[in-house]
Amino acid sequence: MSKAYMQNRLEIVRPLDPENAFLLNEECMKFLEELVCRFKSTRDDLLSKRKNLQDKLLIKPELLFPKETKDIRESDWKIAMLPEYLQDRRVEITGPSGDVKMVINAFNSGARVYMSDFEDAQSPTWGGLINGQRNLFKAVRGTLEYTNDEGRKYSIGENPANLFVRPRGMHLPEKNVLLEGTPIPGAFFDFGVFIFNNGKYIVESGKLPCFYIPKTESYLEARLWNDIFSFAEDYLKIRRGSIKATFLIETLPAAFNMDEILYEVREHSAGLNCGRWDYIFSYIKKLRNFKEFVLPDRNSVSMDKGFLLSYSKLLIKTCHRRGAHAMGGMSAFIPVKGNDIENQAAMDKVRQDKEREVRLGHDGTWVAHPGLVPLATEVFNKHMNTPNQIDRVVPLESITEADLLKPISGEITENGLRTNISVGIQYLQSWLSGKGAAPINHLMEDAATAEISRSQLWQWIHHNMKLNDNRTVDTVLVDRLLKDEVKKLPESRYLVQASKIFRDISFKTEFTEFMTLAAYDSLLNNEVIQ
Repeated sequence: MSKAYMQNRLEIVRPLDPENAFLLNEECMKFLEELVCRFKSTRDDLLSKRKNLQDKLLIKPELLFPKETKDIRESDWKIAMLPEYLQDRRVEITGPSGDVKMVINAFNSGARVYMSDFEDAQSPTWGGLINGQRNLFKAVRGTLEYTNDEGRKYSIGENPANLFVRPRGMHLPEKNVLLEGTPIPGAFFDFGVFIFNNGKYIVESGKLPCFYIPKTESYLEARLWNDIFSFAEDYLKIRRGSIKATFLIETLPAAFNMDEILYEVREHSAGLNCGRWDYIFSYIKKLRNFKEFVLPDRNSVSMDKGFLLSYSKLLIKTCHRRGAHAMGGMSAFIPVKGNDIENQAAMDKVRQDKEREVRLGHDGTWVAHPGLVPLATEVFNKHMNTPNQIDRVVPLESITEADLLKPISGEITENGLRTNISVGIQYLQSWLSGKGAAPINHLMEDAATAEISRSQLWQWIHHNMKLNDNRTVDTVLVDRLLKDEVKKLPESRYLVQASKIFRDISFKTEFTEFMTLAAYDSLLNNEVIQ
């Protein structure tokens, strides 16, 4: 690694290719420095509040709608209206920002929105993050191109999807950029570099810089993001309210703060989204000490049951009351090549999922593969002949605090146990290699789905749960199955490392808050060795 260098008070400890240096020029670094200096202490305080809430939930599994914001929930108000070109978001595609071919294909997929991901689908290698910023810089200006090894050229065509960018969650650090020796928040880096380099250009081109904000746990975190948006607008001298953001409701506490989150960002809001996979992970994590909330095999935990159905209903009801889009989540199924029967079965499951969403009242949905855009579009076109369903009055019942915690019952099987082990290890080795989105068993796995795999494993071991054949899930059984599953996987550079990390965090007495945090240093070391 080359010698670190300084820009103002920020230190970049990883070299930049000369062709990418413009992304982090002196002016951008000044902006990043001010952003971090203004808001990092608030971010740190909010992370402490997250821990305090988690500590309480380890003693008593109770979450309530905030008493102090009752007036906000009960009063009439709406978010600022989105421009016409963002009113129709019926199908959105997501994928990592660092893969240029995937970025171009996503823009050209026919989806209304492309959410370019620096978070769950993007392994946060330095090269991947910088390549992602360069890809988006060029894409915004219509100059992004790619030529494969066979000489085939790819470029963004006419009428591309509208761009939304998802920075990392507030909890993740960026250890390649330091402020006085301390890593800056990854969220600030991703947002700051993108908005500084592209925000004013996008506004002057007649559109708005749009974001998806992940992992929010409270309305106070939404307030922080709103302050960040306003700061960036003022700094770049663009109109207040130009930045728009959809907040993912993908943590259990956030479901009790939906009205409040919309209210805090009402000038900058582009609605809410059901981030189902992280939401399941959060449910397990937050309620992990209590056996009554243990979930069955992952494939039995579906959106039409228990706490998941209640949360999606409440999200739709809340958003539409406030004039906001209520976006659906992502089915993990992807097209199956070479097997028509399996492919048809996967497509049928995607169709059922999208029909459930649109009939329930969602204004749009997510897919992870361009091949699913036509199917999802067909479903929403059939059931939604307007740009969205915001004005549709759906008589949804009142959702209580207990409804949002209602468990989902079902069996825990050896197959479910083996699947969690295999998927978790396979995803982690992909992530350690720099690829944050991994097709595994005809499903598109990302960090959220892998987190479900390892957190379920931890919970089943922790509570000595019984399989459907009455065997107890303990470290002896899991260790034997883990060794067996590893033997089935092809040898790879990161297999041993991934299986060790996965085993360690699954077997620890204390729960590891985020697998990606536990593996982050290994990822950085791997990139140095490369």
